[in-house]
Amino acid sequence: MKFLKIFEASAIIVACAWVGGMWAIGYIAAPVVFHVIPNKILSGNVAGQMFAVTAYVGLVCAAWLLLWSWVKYGQVMLRQAIVRVILGMLALVLTGQFAIQPLLVSLKQEALPLPVMQSQLAAQFGMWHGISSLMFLVASVLGAVLLLKLRKI
Repeated sequence: MKFLKIFEASAIIVACAWVGGMWAIGYIAAPVVFHVIPNKILSGNVAGQMFAVTAYVGLVCAAWLLLWSWVKYGQVMLRQAIVRVILGMLALVLTGQFAIQPLLVSLKQEALPLPVMQSQLAAQFGMWHGISSLMFLVASVLGAVLLLKLRKI
């Protein structure tokens, strides 16, 4: 019984780490990087690395939270709203990291020797970057929902 209490507490800590990390990188660190580093290509590369680390942290956290959900809810875990929130966040992280980010990298490479925003691919890059940003915002809001739901368990 004590194990379950500790396991449940770990779910709260893991969710806080995931969501807090997303918020810290996306809404504090990345804007500061763009403000401090005048070279937009360099600042974009630094921010991109921070977002990649955040995505991998999210994958580990999502795996832990899904394991916790399975232990807590068993076979009916998919019926739980909190699990659907976790799966939604996971889907956004997977899509962003393994579909959109490689596309953005490809567009940057294709634009060489010009920076992508000075090339004919600028509009396409901007569109996909905007979609990525919107997905990050949705994941951030779902993160707030996740934390509120965990508060009630």
